[in-house]
Amino acid sequence: MALASIRPAAVAGQFYPRDERVLRTQIAELLATAVPLEIAPAPKAIIVPHAGYMYSGAVAASAYSMLAPLRSVIRRVVMLGPTHRMAVRGFALPAAQMFATPLGEVPLSQSDWLDLQAREDLVVDDRPHALEHCLEVQLPFLQLVLERFEIVPVLVGDASPQAVANLLESLWGGPETLILISSDLSHYLSYHEAQWSDRAAVEAVLALRAGLDHEQACGATPINGLLLAATHHHLHAHLLDLRNSGDTAGDRSRVVGYTSIAFCEAEAPSHARH
Repeated sequence: MALASIRPAAVAGQFYPRDERVLRTQIAELLATAVPLEIAPAPKAIIVPHAGYMYSGAVAASAYSMLAPLRSVIRRVVMLGPTHRMAVRGFALPAAQMFATPLGEVPLSQSDWLDLQAREDLVVDDRPHALEHCLEVQLPFLQLVLERFEIVPVLVGDASPQAVANLLESLWGGPETLILISSDLSHYLSYHEAQWSDRAAVEAVLALRAGLDHEQACGATPINGLLLAATHHHLHAHLLDLRNSGDTAGDRSRVVGYTSIAFCEAEAPSHARH
C-alpha cells in the first residue's frame, strides 16, 4: 500500500514555534492563563482566530480551554477557513492524507474525504492548502487538548452561506464531532475603528445573523454558513474573548481583530433561575 501523503507544516517558526518543547510550553501557558466560560453543555462549534500566537494565541486559548472535558470525546474536527493565498471556487480539500506539525501528524478522516468528493462545488487540490495558515495554526492547540482525532480540513472560497451550511450539515455528526471555523475579524483599521467594527460583527454572530462581509471578518463566508446551521440546530452563541492586536502585541495604529465564540446546545431548563 502506498504511504499516505503528508502536508508538511508551512508556518512553523513564523506563526508559532518550530521547536516541539517550546511550542508545547507556549500552548500550555496560554491554556493555563485562559479563563474558560462556564457553559453547559460543552461547545459543538467554535470560531477561533488564526494569527501568530503572540497576537491571537490567548484569544484562541479561551476557546480551546473549554474543550478539556471533551478530551476523550471529540474524535473528529471539521475545520473550515478562508483561502488567503489562492482563489478557490467553492471548497478545497487537500489530496494529502495527513497534516504535520512539530507535535506530530494528524490524519484526515478518509471516509469524509471520499464522501465529500461527490460534491460538485468541491475540488481536491493540495495547492490552496500548501502555504495556508488558517487551519494549520489550530492543529497544535487541538493536538494538546484532545487525545486522538481526525480532521476534515476544508478551505472555503467563492461559496454561498447556504452551501457552507449544507456542507456542515453533511458533516455535523454527534458529540464526537467539533465544528471549527477559523477567522480573524477586521484588518488594519485604527484601534478604535477596529473596536467598533469588531463589536458590531460579534453582536451579529451572537444573534445568529448571517450577514457578515469580508471587511468584518476574513472568514465571513464560513461564519455565515455556520450561523445558518447553528440556527437550524438551535445552538446558542457565547462570547469567550474579543480583542485586537493593539491589545495583545502593541501597535494600535493598524490592528487586526480577534474573537473566540462558542456555540452550544440549549441548556436544560432549571427551576433555580430567576
